[in-house]
Amino acid sequence: MRLSGLHLRHFRNLGDQELRIPAEGVAVIGRNGQGKSNLLEAIYYLETFRSFRRAPDEQLIAFGEDSFRLVACLVECSVDAGGGQGDDIEVTAAYQRTGKRKKVSVEGAEPERLGDAVGRLSAVIFSPLDVGVVNDGPGQRRRFVDIVLSLNVPGYLDALQRFRHTLAQRNASLRKESPRDVVCAWDGVLVESGSRVMLERHTWAQRWAETFTGYYHTVSGDEVAHLSYDPAFAIDRAELGRVEELYRQALDESARREARVHATVVGPHRDDLRISLAEEGEHLDLREFGSGGQRRTAALALRLVEAATIRAARGFTPLLLLDDAFAELDEGRSERVLALIEQEEPGQVILTAPKESEVKVRRDALPRWTIEGGCIQA
Repeated sequence: MRLSGLHLRHFRNLGDQELRIPAEGVAVIGRNGQGKSNLLEAIYYLETFRSFRRAPDEQLIAFGEDSFRLVACLVECSVDAGGGQGDDIEVTAAYQRTGKRKKVSVEGAEPERLGDAVGRLSAVIFSPLDVGVVNDGPGQRRRFVDIVLSLNVPGYLDALQRFRHTLAQRNASLRKESPRDVVCAWDGVLVESGSRVMLERHTWAQRWAETFTGYYHTVSGDEVAHLSYDPAFAIDRAELGRVEELYRQALDESARREARVHATVVGPHRDDLRISLAEEGEHLDLREFGSGGQRRTAALALRLVEAATIRAARGFTPLLLLDDAFAELDEGRSERVLALIEQEEPGQVILTAPKESEVKVRRDALPRWTIEGGCIQA
């Protein structure tokens, strides 16, 4: 997928601008605080309809305005067609502070559900914030894998939303100390939707574990790290019926604990995406034992796996958004990850840098734009 045009209106400090994006991409140069990250945030918003910096929609509206609006013009470029150009697609997103109204459309038509419109850009964003996926608690890693699967696995987002809704209702019953049969009335949907979520996470981690290890080894130079899904109970067979059986059993066994803590204690909301270092025959939790460089390398490897997932699932070379992503890596790791990107991701790249000398990806191939006070100059 290629981004050919972008219309910005009152998104953060970016004003009202209409941009034509070169086919190869662009390097946006500007001092810190001028709006470089805001531009990438606006582009990625049209992929997920959320801020990758986890800012609420209200904070994305320019000061003194009541709404923002974003319009992307996309061109399909299929991997199978050798990068040949397909039809144009227009994706629009707007949010109005008054009434807290969000409106999304694809080719002028509003989808029945917001989830039906996500993933149109086929974009991956690399940011210094990515290290939080490794550094922070399990919730951050669950969020990462949920976004990847919601964008690339049909039906996953629906299962995840049904699970979250049912979990909230079940937990409300537990907090009220309702009779056990009232609590268990939610178990059918909880088990069906939650098992789908766990099975898809397990399948994704198994499929891409070796790829993650390869990326990590290449970027680090000679180190080995592993990726795995860590549920509350072992998924011994990748079959939905078997996972449902194990989940029901786990819920039955946790009944006393649930009554004590007034919450559902097993399920995908408590699982983790485990990242470990292989040292002297042991697997050490990277979050606890890894250095800053090792954690940043793991975060980059996860993003590269996300890009590979998009290629496999959608048949598109992803749009890469690079927000000064390698600034904190040592020179060796930086050079190796840049070489990987050049080798594996031949598509469009939009990157930001504080100085032209710090443009390293597609150094001689990308046009240069400048940004100052939110105003972009080609």
